[in-house]
Amino acid sequence: MDNSQFHKSVLLKEVIMNLAPKDGEVYLDATFGAGGYTAAILGSANCKVYSVDRDESAKKFAAEIEKNFPKNFTFLAGKFSDCQELLAQKGVEKLDGMVFDLGVSSMQFDEKERGFSFDSDAKLDMRMDQKNPLSAFEAVNELLEEELRKIIKEFGEEPKAKLIAKKIVSERRDQPITSCRQLADIVRSLYFGYSKTDPATRTFQAFRIFVNQELDELTLALKASIPLLKIDGRLIVVSFHSLEDAIVKNFLKKEAGLDVTYSRYAPTQVIEVEKHFKIVNKSAIQADEEELRRNYRARSAKMRVAVRV
Repeated sequence: MDNSQFHKSVLLKEVIMNLAPKDGEVYLDATFGAGGYTAAILGSANCKVYSVDRDESAKKFAAEIEKNFPKNFTFLAGKFSDCQELLAQKGVEKLDGMVFDLGVSSMQFDEKERGFSFDSDAKLDMRMDQKNPLSAFEAVNELLEEELRKIIKEFGEEPKAKLIAKKIVSERRDQPITSCRQLADIVRSLYFGYSKTDPATRTFQAFRIFVNQELDELTLALKASIPLLKIDGRLIVVSFHSLEDAIVKNFLKKEAGLDVTYSRYAPTQVIEVEKHFKIVNKSAIQADEEELRRNYRARSAKMRVAVRV
């Protein structure tokens, strides 16, 4: 496997610069995917990298990296919310750095049969873990209209959530909505005129987040970073939509002591909070023009960096 396999890793240069891998240190790539970040970290220093992914298809990429770095790389199958337990099973209690690349990976989009892409005739699925009993097919075809509206509105931030939910219920009365393209066309039928992004994007995002419980997973994984990271350990999170970024931003703000509260009885008295992180960049880091030209996925990426204190 050559480096072309890893060309879609977003903000790779910025991740490595901020992680600053060093010989002898231990890192976690919490969202392995096709292994782009892992390969770059291992190629930057004589360090140890543990990588986590719940997607079975990630194992073939892990096997290739293991051939090149047999003593420095360990793949852990599981959810990144369980990273503390997965690492403990390998005797690892502390890390020098953690990296999260959130959302769906390029390989999941590229494998049409996985049911993530709205240009696919494959069955609706969207599961990152194929052992998960709930897929997008069950959600779309079995949930009540109000439940559908809430999912599409809250997880997709879709302004036409009510209309989309109503039309889904209407369409499935005749026959189940089985394919990705069917669902996408339902959403598209409610939009008119030119749109910079496909109108189905927000609805597909909503069902993907719901099926994989992505926001809950992220919240748990961020909490696990506190006990896992050594002092001066680096936390790097790359997100792709506002819901993820808001969770990361608010977590770091709180754990950096910037979420200041005041006593109602003594308004001028600041209530001391324990600080776990120092935020490195006040604003999120985004892709430069060069990366945007060669990687369309980078357009929505935001990277936040913090150091354990």
